[in-house]
Amino acid sequence: MRSGSGTGPIGSSRSARREAPSSGQGGGGTFTSVPTTTSHFTRYSATRRRGAAALLAGASLLLPLATAAPALAAPAPGPAASKSPGADAKGKPPIQPPAHMSTVGGELLGKPGTQVQLGPGAPDLPKELSGNSWIVADAESGDVLAAHNAHWKLPPASTLKMLFADTVLPKFPKDKEHKVAPADLEGMGEGSSQVGIKEGSTYSVHDMWLGVFLKSGNDAVHVLSAMNGGASQTVQDMQAHADALQARDTHVITPDGYDAEGQVSSAYDLTLFARSGLQKADFREYCATATAQFPAEEKKGKKRETFAIQNTNRLLTGQGVPAYKGMAGVKNGFTTNAGNTFTGVAQHDGRKLLVTVMNPQSNEGYDVYKESARLLDWGFEAAGHVKPVGVLVPPEGGTDKPGADGGQGGGAGAQASAAGGGDDGMWTAVGITAGALVALAAAGFVVHRRHPLPELVRRRPKE
Repeated sequence: MRSGSGTGPIGSSRSARREAPSSGQGGGGTFTSVPTTTSHFTRYSATRRRGAAALLAGASLLLPLATAAPALAAPAPGPAASKSPGADAKGKPPIQPPAHMSTVGGELLGKPGTQVQLGPGAPDLPKELSGNSWIVADAESGDVLAAHNAHWKLPPASTLKMLFADTVLPKFPKDKEHKVAPADLEGMGEGSSQVGIKEGSTYSVHDMWLGVFLKSGNDAVHVLSAMNGGASQTVQDMQAHADALQARDTHVITPDGYDAEGQVSSAYDLTLFARSGLQKADFREYCATATAQFPAEEKKGKKRETFAIQNTNRLLTGQGVPAYKGMAGVKNGFTTNAGNTFTGVAQHDGRKLLVTVMNPQSNEGYDVYKESARLLDWGFEAAGHVKPVGVLVPPEGGTDKPGADGGQGGGAGAQASAAGGGDDGMWTAVGITAGALVALAAAGFVVHRRHPLPELVRRRPKE
């Protein structure tokens, strides 16, 4: 996947900036020992916090899957239907969404245009939304608060790495080491983003996952795929997992999300992948890590060095734009065909929201992040004042299998909460829960608390 072009949250530069494909990107270290950074952040409701502040990362998010039926009451006054974004700067009209799309999660989600059911006291949706497709949902209940072409099948870019991680991450212990063979790095697309893995050098699984999440490293994806039996086997595993999650819009061709004919997903499916992945402790920790040290190439007779890497999720790090208050991941991406894509999760006052935006058309600098932040701001204000237009469905059978030992997994009903989140912007990780037992007759989950997560404090980088 080509390195994601950023688009920032509210208050970021409006000058159009798209990153060129880059290589040699790095990351590393265990989550508990990762050097971290602090950044400025925006308040929800579009207010900004000025000055530097310490921010505990929201790596404690653990999100249960909803089992309730979609809320599809007749709209009053009715779901708003929006027109597709206008012609671009070159006068070329955008492609149109299909007239009929998948209805997984609810009938309204299968309709083109914007779907929202505003109740008393609900704010209007932001006007500055140009994404071809987007969705904002309650991460715990699964209620879809609003959506726009939610099931439109579009190229996913590196956001597909969420499915890759959710599929492959539980298979290998994080301390397992692998010496990279030349064949491990074959098949990467031209201009792929890379973390800097070198043939003949040895890396831990932990190092490679940091490379996947922080720098969207296709080299790390290909090495992990090789360990999993090869790219072809990994694609099969990812497709099977997508099918099990009821992600019917997704067709996997490459494990890294690099442009390939026929490879598509949707805002709805990407949100399912994030929600499933966030139930795994290691997934949460990796995607919430701001900065890390990654091992450099091994050289005979010399001490191995490391180099710094930073997460390309600008709403998490605040790189170039203010970070979003309560942001805890998940993944951004960019390719020529996909444009900018982003899925994020954030918490405010105990409420956790997921947002996905695909291919904004505004040509505004950092547009995918700005539009994601606007939707999160709206969602936190609108929650409790809108009628859901659909629901994020649970996996087939109603539950995920328990995750691997060693803190890598969590049941489908696993949940974590974060205390704090007041005006000081501080989060305290209070714990994760797992071992969910499915009460099939009641279509509900029983959740049990487990051990607290380590704190991840992001300090302001020295200038």
